[in-house]
Amino acid sequence: MRLTKQTNYAVRMLMYCAANDGHLSRIPEIARAYGVSELFLFKILQPLNKAGLVETVRGRNGGVRLPRPADQITLFDIVKVTEDSFAMAECFEAGEIDCPLVDSCGLNAALRKALNAFFEVLQRYTIDDLVKARPQINFLLGLEAAPPKAQIAAA
Repeated sequence: MRLTKQTNYAVRMLMYCAANDGHLSRIPEIARAYGVSELFLFKILQPLNKAGLVETVRGRNGGVRLPRPADQITLFDIVKVTEDSFAMAECFEAGEIDCPLVDSCGLNAALRKALNAFFEVLQRYTIDDLVKARPQINFLLGLEAAPPKAQIAAA
């Protein structure tokens, strides 16, 4: 299974907003930090906003922010909004299936267990976990100046 670029950058966008806590984040700044197009981020923003994972503020001084604390937004919350399908095999898809074993196949059961385990792990990790795992994230994203060398050596 491979997550889409949309999911990857959705997670990154929320990480940026979490690291920039207390301030509105602007799409051009997020795009510059990650080296991705603003248009791509605007495309991702719409489903995230609709799902309540980000909040937008319109106007000249507008931007994007998290609507709730980062420790309340899981990776699963993001993945279920940004991924179109979790069909790991033909038998996961709706519609007519050609396989005669579809109702009694061990592969189907194994893949379902694997997918459920994947979702359970994603539910255990929050945006806050990802941000706190990188103490220099604000510097790396261009949100603050480089920390003093003593802090870098201690980290």
